[in-house]
Amino acid sequence: MTTPRVTEPALSRADDTATDGDEALGWRAQRTREAILDASRRLFLEQGYAGTRINNITDACGISRAGFYTYFKDKREIFNLLGQTAYDDILAVIALWDDLPQRPSMADVVSWVEAYFAFMDRHGAFIFSSAQSGPNDEDVRSKSKRLQLRVSFLLGMHLRARQKDHTTAPEALGLTMLAALDRSWYLVTVQDLGVDREDVIRAIAATIHRSTGRD
Repeated sequence: MTTPRVTEPALSRADDTATDGDEALGWRAQRTREAILDASRRLFLEQGYAGTRINNITDACGISRAGFYTYFKDKREIFNLLGQTAYDDILAVIALWDDLPQRPSMADVVSWVEAYFAFMDRHGAFIFSSAQSGPNDEDVRSKSKRLQLRVSFLLGMHLRARQKDHTTAPEALGLTMLAALDRSWYLVTVQDLGVDREDVIRAIAATIHRSTGRD
């Protein structure tokens, strides 16, 4: 998945003496850009990628079409950026296992699941919408499958390294755990079935903890 570049004007030495008005403009620009991304995440989930038009995004943000094109050339660029950001962030969450002990406690795993749910709070809408109705071309599907497999493999390897009896298919182990994490987050957060979030986190953490063969 390529990383689109949305660049702001480079700061020169003279900008060190920027006025309050200049600083406010930069802050407003960043806020507008984030509003566009947040609205797009929500709309992609509610209406699907194909069903979301630029006008829907601008209406949700309260900006003009010209304002939209100041930051992005089209909704595909937004999709690519959201996807790359989600991928970078999930790699950071998976990497938290690097700092966990070889024999993690239940509390260690609970903390990690909490971090994963926090990741889903930010990116879950995009992840589910892209799986259901992302851009319909082979390039996107191929890259998505490759990245999902890589994330599954990385998590599986972290868990495998902590098992007494090592699994022969770390990607299958990782995929199983990620599926449980994602679906549980969706049911407790998006559908709000009335189950306590902390209870769900502890239940998933217990499953992950047991997968390592630890009591």
